[in-house]
Amino acid sequence: MRNVDERDVAEGGGGASARPMLDKDRGGFVDRHDLWSDPQYAAAAQMRRVIDELGIEMVRFGFADQHGILRGKTIARSAVAAAMRSGLTAPSSLLLKDTSGKSVYPVFAADPKVGVAGFSGAGDIVLVPDPTSFRVVPWARRTGWVLCDVRFPDGSPVPFCTRGLLRKQLGALAQRGYRMTVGAELEFHVFRATGEGLAGDRVGRPGAPGVAPVAGPTTAGSQLLHEETLDGLDELVQALYTGLTSLDLPLRSIELEFGPSQLELTMAAADAAVTADAVLVGRSAVRQIARRHGYHATFMSRPQGAETASTGWHLHQSLTDLRTGRAAFVPGVADTEPLSVTGRSYLEGLLRHATAAAAFTTPTVNGYKRYQPYSLAPDRIAWGVDNKGAMVRVVGGPGDPATRLENRSGEPAANPYLYIAAQAVSGLDGITRRLTLRPPTTAPYEASAPRLPRSLGESVAALESDATFREALGDVVVDWYAHLKRAEFERYLLHVSDWEQREYFGMF
Repeated sequence: MRNVDERDVAEGGGGASARPMLDKDRGGFVDRHDLWSDPQYAAAAQMRRVIDELGIEMVRFGFADQHGILRGKTIARSAVAAAMRSGLTAPSSLLLKDTSGKSVYPVFAADPKVGVAGFSGAGDIVLVPDPTSFRVVPWARRTGWVLCDVRFPDGSPVPFCTRGLLRKQLGALAQRGYRMTVGAELEFHVFRATGEGLAGDRVGRPGAPGVAPVAGPTTAGSQLLHEETLDGLDELVQALYTGLTSLDLPLRSIELEFGPSQLELTMAAADAAVTADAVLVGRSAVRQIARRHGYHATFMSRPQGAETASTGWHLHQSLTDLRTGRAAFVPGVADTEPLSVTGRSYLEGLLRHATAAAAFTTPTVNGYKRYQPYSLAPDRIAWGVDNKGAMVRVVGGPGDPATRLENRSGEPAANPYLYIAAQAVSGLDGITRRLTLRPPTTAPYEASAPRLPRSLGESVAALESDATFREALGDVVVDWYAHLKRAEFERYLLHVSDWEQREYFGMF
């Protein structure tokens, strides 16, 4: 008989750790370097049962690269156990490439000038699966999906693992007594795929991608939330609903947006790390499901053919006091301010670091073309009370437990881990320094507020000189990311565009 005061280990009762490991799993890379928690070991055991019961034959092991793109390997069932035990190797050069696949560091050199050891000669990194992220892929037969973190072969963390970077910043918030909750509104475009397979002109090379897929519009635009127009895409909507909910993603809605061929999906608020995983998986799922139904989905902010309405990623965020369990942004019932003191300082932190944070919230050349006045996208650094033209919209108020901030400056192509981490870094600095919040705007496109950066180059320069980001992320991470993005931006500047050809070729 158990003592009445004895509690389960999971409830903090102490005692030996209960790790359901097979003998053959002991001594692998994960066990040797103590990389899993007890819940992860339990999830791995459950994953084995699901694979057996459902007859899973292949598992995709994927990780988020610096651009928020899933990369990885598909492993046959016979090799899954070994991959769970010891991870999978991949070239470290994957973390040193721009969006075109071009390596922007001398990856085969003894010293690639990355600022950290472990990248010489394009050597291996190790993808360590997180079994708590395992899912069954509903649109691919007998296929599973698991997300991975990135380690060096000696077991040490790779500083450029963006999933790990977010956890570090959430840990910094926790040390100050806060938990971060995030909800996501992701806009995207869906076109009808009209091309016939992969034509020769679509084949490119690193630094020079081939031409974009040929696609046609799906909606005429200008009719926000028009039910019949969305019904015209019902086959796709049904497929997206089935796929996303079968992945256990916190889907709230699928909506028709204002622009031609433009949709939006929203996700229920959850722990920040959980939401980041959900966005990563959800974006890839949308593209894969759409392709199987004859559509091309893109999270590019401002594609050609859809210039009348760019897409954004509105990131809702709030903090919870870990000591009391109360929402930290909620002002008192009798308060005349829309936010608590903590919320006001956090918000001012977002505004103070907005230019530097834009390198993470808007990490593509294309995303800056969205910052236009009277477009439902912000064009300057300001906040407003329930104002959808401001960069940050305050939602809620005194006594409302759902009081939160909505940052409307991000683009849907952003790496979710870096976007959310940038908010945590900026907001925590505001709390730490007890910053005083500037007045709200009631005319977000007319106020004398500073402009959001006009280009990726401008935001990268701001990031490089931002002491708060350097202290939080480390010089090595900031310099690595800035180098990648600067190379991408400079490649863009060298390109002769169709605008230049039209403007000057016949005139001069």
